[in-house]
Amino acid sequence: MTQPPIGGATGSPGDPGHHEPPAGAMPAPGALPAPGYPPYPQQPAAPKKRRGLLIASIVLAAAILLCGGGGTAAFLTLRQAEDGQGAKEPTVAVDGFLTAVYQDRDARKAATFVCSASRDDEKIAAKIAEVQKYAGRYQNPRFRWTTPKVDNQTGERATVSTKVTMTTADEKVADQELRFTVVQKTGWWVCEVG
Repeated sequence: MTQPPIGGATGSPGDPGHHEPPAGAMPAPGALPAPGYPPYPQQPAAPKKRRGLLIASIVLAAAILLCGGGGTAAFLTLRQAEDGQGAKEPTVAVDGFLTAVYQDRDARKAATFVCSASRDDEKIAAKIAEVQKYAGRYQNPRFRWTTPKVDNQTGERATVSTKVTMTTADEKVADQELRFTVVQKTGWWVCEVG
């Protein structure tokens, strides 16, 4: 008994027991066509993609990414831009802020002296409410402060200090040393109080 040849055909081409594999049948994995027969037809090659279309798509995607990124950066920069002109000097910004907080007790006015990075209307209103509550515990409280003094200034940043004093009708006195970080953008703006 003879073994069938690899590839699925049995017998030799002239033998009555010879069977050809059906048309379109795939040979067994690793099988080779029988000797004397042409190789089985292979799958047609996938058409080559157009290289120009691929390059154009990549360039278009890069352009969209760059324009979108630039637009987002411009939006974030402009969103952080200062409203108004700011104060002409660091000490003027501090004095205006102190007046708005301690004398006028006006959160909106105080916010006009605060840099956009630190401007939080809720926190400013909370500070005004805190001063109001503190002042409410005493008889006729009055707030004053020493002339703000620039301790250090380098380019667009300055440190300003002052002492706030509260006096009451019954001659109670309380002092608090404050130090401000003031930045210059479209004028001088209070950014931090410590």
